[in-house]
Amino acid sequence: MAPHASSPSAISSPDTIQGGEDTGTLPFNHTAPACPVTSQRRQAAGADEFLAKPAVARANLAVSTFAPNGSPESKEGRMRDHTVLQQHVLFWDRDGDGQIYPWHTYVGFRDLGFSILFSLLAALIINVNFSYPTRLAVSWWPDPWFRVYVGGIHKAKHGSDSGVYDKEGRFVPQMFEDMFAKWDVHGAGSLSARELWHMIKGNRLAADPFGWGAAFFEFGTTWLLLQKDGRVSKEDLRQTYDGTIFWKIKEAREQGKGWNKGFGLRDLFTLGQREVKARIA
Repeated sequence: MAPHASSPSAISSPDTIQGGEDTGTLPFNHTAPACPVTSQRRQAAGADEFLAKPAVARANLAVSTFAPNGSPESKEGRMRDHTVLQQHVLFWDRDGDGQIYPWHTYVGFRDLGFSILFSLLAALIINVNFSYPTRLAVSWWPDPWFRVYVGGIHKAKHGSDSGVYDKEGRFVPQMFEDMFAKWDVHGAGSLSARELWHMIKGNRLAADPFGWGAAFFEFGTTWLLLQKDGRVSKEDLRQTYDGTIFWKIKEAREQGKGWNKGFGLRDLFTLGQREVKARIA
């Protein structure tokens, strides 16, 4: 099913900005009849009603129409001095030395509630693939301990991604809003697994198998961590980009409250049953 976007005049909440028909509200066309995909994947043309200059990247704030000032935590402590992409990975840099060992990656995923096997797999995938690109910020020599370097994390940006991070690790609000304008089919302010999959496929670039796999792993892990009732909310996804939600999950688990979102085997079967019933209905 091709994503559908409502008219800008139908915007009822800054939580979700949809694209719209070319009704004369813009001095130029943002769809082209000869390229149907431009109509199927609408831009968030009204984002500037809620955000100042949404196409200009924010160095250390992940903002959205729902949170135009970003996360308060991003303005405090050492997070304030880091880009949004660096903030995303600071959760795993527990000692603050700017280096993330495979063990740190493993411990971080365990703190988020992932299993031993998944955490080991995550440490293997992340540190093996991203150690050398981030190492290039300080040396041409590979790191024998497969550390990921926070200062060079922008060099680990891969193709076939959402474009929300720019090449320097800043946060581009327009790209974040476009994600929901294009792929949030019902304007619910959240994305289902099917919509995330359509987005991953829609972002794929030619001859980029590494980027395809990285995007699938990243958004797949996001789904496992954040989904509730089969959807990942816009605000949770925004906090994933700046990493603040990781600290909240860790704190909730340590305080015994637990994390009330995420995906387990029971959810898998329950979700499958709901989808079957919906199709029958």
